[in-house]
Amino acid sequence: MLELQNITFGYNKNQPVLKDVSINIEAGEFIAIAGRNGSGKTTVTRLLTALKKPSSGNVLLNGQDAGANSPADMARHIGYVFQNPDRQIFRDSVAHEAAFGPEQLGFSPAEIKKAVDQALELTGLTELANAYPPTLSKGQKQRLTIASALAMQPKLLILDEPTSGQDSCERQKLLELLMQLNAQGVAIILVTHDMEIIARYPQRVIVMAEGEKVFDGTPRQLFNGKYPIAEWSLSYPAAVAIGQDVFPNEEAVMSIDELCQMLEAKLGGDR
Repeated sequence: MLELQNITFGYNKNQPVLKDVSINIEAGEFIAIAGRNGSGKTTVTRLLTALKKPSSGNVLLNGQDAGANSPADMARHIGYVFQNPDRQIFRDSVAHEAAFGPEQLGFSPAEIKKAVDQALELTGLTELANAYPPTLSKGQKQRLTIASALAMQPKLLILDEPTSGQDSCERQKLLELLMQLNAQGVAIILVTHDMEIIARYPQRVIVMAEGEKVFDGTPRQLFNGKYPIAEWSLSYPAAVAIGQDVFPNEEAVMSIDELCQMLEAKLGGDR
């Protein structure tokens, strides 16, 4: 669906932010991108959406060179949600905000209404259609920016630290929404520092360190104890860390539920 081929990029010529990075994204994947601040993970997403252009290398969309594409061209395929939703919201009502993208893409009035209605329903904002966006909670604002992206009917949704600053209830609602969208065929790229999220939700994790891709695999592979994750400023989620102590010779334990099941099986076997 989308590919970076041997990408090098720098905000100035003497200091590359990305060094020969290649990433292939398939339709319908759920991918997390992790790494310390300054590792290049957000820059990767900006290159995918043509907000930045590589110094060298190629960006492919559906197998075709997308190097000449503008951000507006890529917006027909990719929705982008910033960490701070206030950077994206500027209209006077929730429904009006969600309609902006379809209007720019030339949808008919009937198509705009249908797209907005569907996006607000998916994100749980239908009852707030006439609300003034600045009065929303941060979680509701984040869902509004997702609705605005979904109204353009993208095949890929990129979110940069969308759960930061949210309470546990709003965080859970957002993650459940992303899982629902992914089940419907929307590919998800989630930039996050949250190791608990990485352990539970994505099918694949990409780790960036000092401008290079240092890991690309499943969450279970990342947390199996064979990789220097501390050097990459990552940590083990609580369930994984406990599992390493209790079951040192087993595969990584990815959740509390999984840990409890393994403990029950062990205790039952011991009896």
